[in-house]
Amino acid sequence: MSSEANTVTAVYQVTGMTCGHCEGAVAEEIGALDGVSSVKAVASTGQVTVVSAAPLDNEAVRAAVDEAGYELA
Repeated sequence: MSSEANTVTAVYQVTGMTCGHCEGAVAEEIGALDGVSSVKAVASTGQVTVVSAAPLDNEAVRAAVDEAGYELA
């Protein structure tokens, strides 16, 4: 959990990431969503940790991941 007040931390599973470039592409697209304050993508596990001001819409996250060329598991 995030130690900051009034933030939400969510972990998503993304398939297809294999390298740092992949991590950057996914992080850039999700980071552009309203309210997102930080994104950490890890290609080796496929996990993407997102900190935001409020819970994110799953379809918005899915669309961002799709835009980056990957798939939300």
